[in-house]
Amino acid sequence: MKSLSKNIVLLLALSLIVSFSGYILLTSMKLFALIPDLIILTVVFSFIAVLAIFVFQRGQSREPQSQTMHTLVSMSLKFLLELLLTIIWFIVAKKTFVGSVLMFFILYLAFSLFLIMIILKTLKNKSL
Repeated sequence: MKSLSKNIVLLLALSLIVSFSGYILLTSMKLFALIPDLIILTVVFSFIAVLAIFVFQRGQSREPQSQTMHTLVSMSLKFLLELLLTIIWFIVAKKTFVGSVLMFFILYLAFSLFLIMIILKTLKNKSL
């Protein structure tokens, strides 16, 4: 549980840094309409990352075969939920202008790299 809470605190710090720096950038570029989109995307990507971290950390306390399955399920769950978010964001909400697309993929990259770094750091210390 210590590792789970530490990872969630790090994720919260990343979310705050992304939100604050995005707010600074958007206000300096006078793109005030994108600020609610930034907050919504940051919250949703954070929620997806928390779910993936929870599934991954839950598997670390199990036997090695279950650890592998939990790691794969964690990454698959992240991928499917982000694919669903992509469909909702671009097709249903029609957020297809350049600023929104760029912001979406920057946030996707930031949270994906964060989750991959957590998984790789954990696997480096404790192999499957």
